[in-house]
Amino acid sequence: MTKDQYLEMMDQMGQEPDWEKCPPDIEDFPPLVIDAINIFHTLGDRIYGDVGYTGKDFTNLPLLYKHYRIEEWQEEWVFEILIFLETRTIKESQKQLKASYDKIKK
Repeated sequence: MTKDQYLEMMDQMGQEPDWEKCPPDIEDFPPLVIDAINIFHTLGDRIYGDVGYTGKDFTNLPLLYKHYRIEEWQEEWVFEILIFLETRTIKESQKQLKASYDKIKK
């Protein structure tokens, strides 16, 4: 559910939105987080046929830090965001791969 959908649902029910439960939109994040998300999507994927998605290729990360003007003191924080996103993407890929395998197996 997006933020707009949530707000529309609350409006239809005649209730005040609970901002603790409201899903965030991209513009709700600080600019550095948005840069980290953009960097994540710019990095190449490592995909192997037998195991699926194995993560991002961080080879160009220094170049992307420079391009997005990420300062040295921000690099560690941005890297933590990248690892968080990568971990979630790997788990989702493994889940989809397992579901496909189970479907074929049946």
